[in-house]
Amino acid sequence: MSTPLVEMKNVSIAFGGVHAVDDVSIELHAGEVVGLLGHNGAGKSTLIKMLSGAYKMDSGEIWIEGERATINSPADSRDYNIETIYQTLALADNLDAASNLFLGRELTTKLGFVDDGRMEAETRKIMARLNPNFKKLKEPVSALSGGQRQSVAIARAVYFNAKILIMDEPTAALGVHETAMVAELIGELKKQGLGIFLISHDTREMMDLCDRVSVMKNGKMVGTERVEDVTEDDILSMIILGKNPKAAA
Repeated sequence: MSTPLVEMKNVSIAFGGVHAVDDVSIELHAGEVVGLLGHNGAGKSTLIKMLSGAYKMDSGEIWIEGERATINSPADSRDYNIETIYQTLALADNLDAASNLFLGRELTTKLGFVDDGRMEAETRKIMARLNPNFKKLKEPVSALSGGQRQSVAIARAVYFNAKILIMDEPTAALGVHETAMVAELIGELKKQGLGIFLISHDTREMMDLCDRVSVMKNGKMVGTERVEDVTEDDILSMIILGKNPKAAA
């Protein structure tokens, strides 16, 4: 196997004596989608927040492309080409797609003015790569559908050279068509060699979108399995009972 894009080794974090993540290891390869499943409070979001720099782990190691990484803040995480797309998307509703894509990282002219024309041209280019059907470049993102808003958030991450993408419940509250659009986007990102951690409650979606699934319960890793090797019932058993039927087999 190639060197993983990400290796989290024996990571732990506790809040007020409660072990939110307890000695968990997980890895992610280029062009792979790894799903993280578990009940609320299982530790999956906390695990990923250590990778995104939102939380500082108490113990363990993070390795990025074979090198030990130090991640103490979201800025550190971005320096390792890790981008996080939270469920809220963190978009400015009153601004258009290009302004959101470059929010806080605006392109400027030689005289220091914001270069709207170049930002729009760059947005058209990245959107043509990710979602050729996206045409609403001039409208505020508040006027866009859920799937289109996801497109903008994903384009922002990819434009700034993300190699590792963390997606938190990307299809929550989306309809069937919109969910299919996000699935296509994820497929396109895989082809481009990104590694994606996908957090979701939807086991069916995970079976469709992921290469491997990792299940957590009570802060511990129950197991990681290739999607082709397990059934949806196997995954549900891991989530509910905290046991890996494949490991026991």
